[in-house]
Parts: sequence; C-alpha cells; structure tokens
Amino acid sequence: MNSDTKDTTIEFDPTDIEQNKTMSILAYLGILVLIPIFAAKTSKYAKYHANQGLVLFIVEFAFSIVSNILLGISAVFAIFSLLYFAILALVIIGIINASSGKAKELPVIGKYVLLK
Repeated sequence: MNSDTKDTTIEFDPTDIEQNKTMSILAYLGILVLIPIFAAKTSKYAKYHANQGLVLFIVEFAFSIVSNILLGISAVFAIFSLLYFAILALVIIGIINASSGKAKELPVIGKYVLLK
C-alpha cells in the first residue's frame, strides 16, 4: 500500500481531533460509520474520517457481493481473498490515522469525497 497519501491534519482544530477520535475510529468499522455521520455532525475531523470510512464500507460491500457470486470459481476466489486483505489493511490504516489524530487519506480510495 502506498503510504504517500495526502495529509490534511493541519486543517483541523486540535480540540476537535482530541474530542472526536473515538467517533473517527468507529467510521472504519463497517456499518458503524453511521454513528459519526449522525452523532458528530459538527465535527470536521469526525466527518473527514466518516467520509473515508463510508467510501471504504461501499468498497467492502461491493467486494462482498462480487466475491460471494464468484465463490464457486476457486482461482478467482483466491484473487479476491488477497483483495480482502488489502481492504483489511485500509481499515487498519484508517483506525491508526484516526486514533493518532491524523487526517490522512487512505491509499487508493482516500481521494473520493462522499460527505461534505
């Protein structure tokens, strides 16, 4: 994974970061992305990570559907299994960024903005 992604931490209020780390971590835990979306509406930091988490959740969901369809084809399933580990790595990177107070884009998918 490319760790050379855009870091916009400087644009966020340190108090906002400190107060919303937990909400930001939740953003990377699948459907729990809805918690910071609805519970931390006024936090730019939580919203940033909620956007990253929502994009990741959509990728995970789409991946899950496709991999279930292709489950019977072992060679294709093996490739999708490797992609699952890449998604898991993105989840871990997101949690590390959120818990350490960083607003750093996830590799590959971080540039997409769904929440403004």
